[in-house]
Amino acid sequence: MEYKGNPVSPGIAIGEVYLYTPSTPEIAEKIISPDEAEAAIGRYSDLLKKTEEELIEIKEKLLLGEERDKAGIIEAQINLLHDIAMNAEIKKHILNNFLSPECAIEKTYSKYIRLLSKANDEQIRERIDDLRDIKTRLHRVWFDIPQQNLSTLEKEVVVVANNLFTSDTANIDRSKVLAIVTETGGSNSHSAIIARSYEIPAISGVPNVMAGLKDGEPVIVDALEGVLHTSPDEEAYELYKKKRRQYKAKARETKRYLNEEPVTKDGIRIEVNLNIGSVAPEELAGSQYTDGVGLFRTEFMYMSGFALPTEEKQYLAYRKAAVAFGGRPVIIRILDIGGDKQLGSFELPKEDNPFLGLRALRLCFENMPLLKTQIRAILRAACHGNLWLMLPMVGSLDDIRAAGAMIEEVKKDLEREGAEYKADVPVGIMIEIPSIALVADMAVKEVDFASIGTNDLCQYLMAVDRLNPAVSKYYQSYHPAMFRLIGQVVSAFNDAGKPIGICGEMGGEPLAVAALIGLGIRKFSMGISSVPGVKKLITGLTLPQAKSLAEQALSCATASEVEKAFKEGSGNLIKP
Repeated sequence: MEYKGNPVSPGIAIGEVYLYTPSTPEIAEKIISPDEAEAAIGRYSDLLKKTEEELIEIKEKLLLGEERDKAGIIEAQINLLHDIAMNAEIKKHILNNFLSPECAIEKTYSKYIRLLSKANDEQIRERIDDLRDIKTRLHRVWFDIPQQNLSTLEKEVVVVANNLFTSDTANIDRSKVLAIVTETGGSNSHSAIIARSYEIPAISGVPNVMAGLKDGEPVIVDALEGVLHTSPDEEAYELYKKKRRQYKAKARETKRYLNEEPVTKDGIRIEVNLNIGSVAPEELAGSQYTDGVGLFRTEFMYMSGFALPTEEKQYLAYRKAAVAFGGRPVIIRILDIGGDKQLGSFELPKEDNPFLGLRALRLCFENMPLLKTQIRAILRAACHGNLWLMLPMVGSLDDIRAAGAMIEEVKKDLEREGAEYKADVPVGIMIEIPSIALVADMAVKEVDFASIGTNDLCQYLMAVDRLNPAVSKYYQSYHPAMFRLIGQVVSAFNDAGKPIGICGEMGGEPLAVAALIGLGIRKFSMGISSVPGVKKLITGLTLPQAKSLAEQALSCATASEVEKAFKEGSGNLIKP
């Protein structure tokens, strides 16, 4: 039998099932008397202290093992445990509604979990895992239930669970865990990030797998294709042993390119930059292998708590990124929320079609204090490094000019206050709406740089909701129209001598990178896991080869024809 899911950490594993079911207390509603409320607040404060002690113990263990990136994840949970807005709400439930502490915790955490669950953006949804993790830990400590984790396994196993929280995977015994299979979760969860960093094959989103398996059952985990094979026969064992050897050999070969300088065979230097969502250690660790940050998604800072981040909090984060990358550019994208991105700290308008509604820069224009606070923080932090400011969801020159006027207004405010700031921060735009792409020759005169967001550009160009599975076949990122439009934008910026890059998913796909280089792109930004594969392709490529692939993409009639051409061209370049 086969179970299918989403491969979130690549690899092949063969072993026996270990069903992991940590204890989760059931919380029944309990009302306390008004006389007990103050004492209950004291017990809640004690609970926070004990829970923090557990998390600190985990963090210190990780630091002893020189796993600073994993320790950073636990540190983020400690910060969330003490979130001002959530703690105020819990105490309000105790003092005003006379809920017992465990009920107040359940009600408050469940509320924010439901709120963030409405977001269609996977990266935002995955952050609710931290909330569930902390809520479960609080309840377990409250009821004095012993801690269960994956650090004391007796033999090598394939861990199968409904979900694994951050603390589960942070404590994992890597020598015993062959693979991880979960019913929920996704590629951007902390658990998936840790699995990838530990190089443990993992599959998520496998429906009902817990009910269908039993402890000790032999399985094969194909985390390249996202398939879990049960009851394998001898032929399957031999096939996957061979596939595992081939994958490991290819992975070793690709990994050695992580520290390579990305220069083509005929001497063209290509910039490889990093996409980040925070300044957590595991995100900044890629600084030693990349040319800078091509995209700092600041919306994730806004969802790290349930109150809007202050100017000072943003300033410290941006400064940390600037210092980590030294003189290399760090491109900070202005808050991009709305559409599929919802925040617990900010109520968005209800819209019939939010992707075409009040989102990103449009939303910031309607909430100027939000925009001003972020710009102030960026300009101040820019004194400590090479920060660039990027505007999302730009549809016209009017948008560019309105944002420019706001930036100048903020500079005057800072000047009047005597605050230290950098006046000449480069200002650029995301090109993700076809209207601005079609007037790129005029837009280039108004900005210092641009970055093409291929995800939304494709969505708007093809008129397809990229998160709607019912129309997924119409979301064709390799459609010839995409390459024609990208080519037009690149020509405008290259002719003007201004930087133009790619920061969408296509920029991290070795299959497409060669053609994009052929179109004139010299700057790519991606997640750290994509860096070795892209560098490998670049170092094995010549500019004539890249131009040939670009010409083929422009002359094809359909997306399938483009993909075929890429597989025959780029495909040969990315083989081990």
